[in-house]
Amino acid sequence: MNILTRNLFLAVAFCALFKGYSQDSLQQKSNIQQYTPSKLVGKGQYDVKWFNNLYTQTESTFTEGKEPRQTFFTSTLEGYTGVGKNNRWNVGAILEFRSNVVGDRDALDVFKFDGDNNTARSGLTSIAPSVKFVPIASVSNFSIQSSFFIPLVDNESENGVFLDQKGYIWQNRFFYDYTFPGDKWQLFSELNSELSFGDKEESFANNSLNLSPGLFLSYFPTNKFTVLALAQHSQRLDLGNNFTQDFTALGGGAKYQLTDALNLEVLYTNFVRGNNTGLGQTFNLGLRGIF
Repeated sequence: MNILTRNLFLAVAFCALFKGYSQDSLQQKSNIQQYTPSKLVGKGQYDVKWFNNLYTQTESTFTEGKEPRQTFFTSTLEGYTGVGKNNRWNVGAILEFRSNVVGDRDALDVFKFDGDNNTARSGLTSIAPSVKFVPIASVSNFSIQSSFFIPLVDNESENGVFLDQKGYIWQNRFFYDYTFPGDKWQLFSELNSELSFGDKEESFANNSLNLSPGLFLSYFPTNKFTVLALAQHSQRLDLGNNFTQDFTALGGGAKYQLTDALNLEVLYTNFVRGNNTGLGQTFNLGLRGIF
């Protein structure tokens, strides 16, 4: 009887210990583990992301050999808040600011914002109302982000300097992620679709559909730090603009949880192939906060 009592006590203690450990593990999950782009924030929470992309090129598929350097900087600010119940709906907005330089200027000249008539342009270029939702209640790691971009530029190009598309864009992004047992590996996938429409004389992209699938594989040495590898492809389909385009990019990066609310992201990609496109590289820096 004493042996049975002792074994029963040990079993109960082990279960309690395991339950406590499981709860601690769940509580110790950082935002970079828990809140992938697939996951939505709850009612009363706010998801704010500031993402900066610098693309620079000295090669393209239009010519052979080196070309004068062109650099395009995009700073995107997006914010969402949860509405309704069950973490299935988020509403928000997206703002895009761009600064571009051409004529073989240094890549970091995009931060001078000097507005040189022949080599530089900058400004707020688009705004978009946006909604994110989980279409299948039982699959919380699959979500859709739908945004409608309204152009704020007068002209797509001026004096040979491109700033941004002058056309409306209906963007739909499909997100899905899977965390492998053990919480060390995570696979994230995305399909981005952009329907551009407007006067085809005002933008190279108007009346076209751009499809961009991507895969991101992340490894978490700790719950606050991850390294990742990525592969992306972009395919622009002609819907009446007489222009097609495609490219493939490979890269990698890392994320670090700075505080309970804030995390930092760095990424690098290289355009390894394409048609009717530049063959450059991107340097990316992002800051995300969930409050």
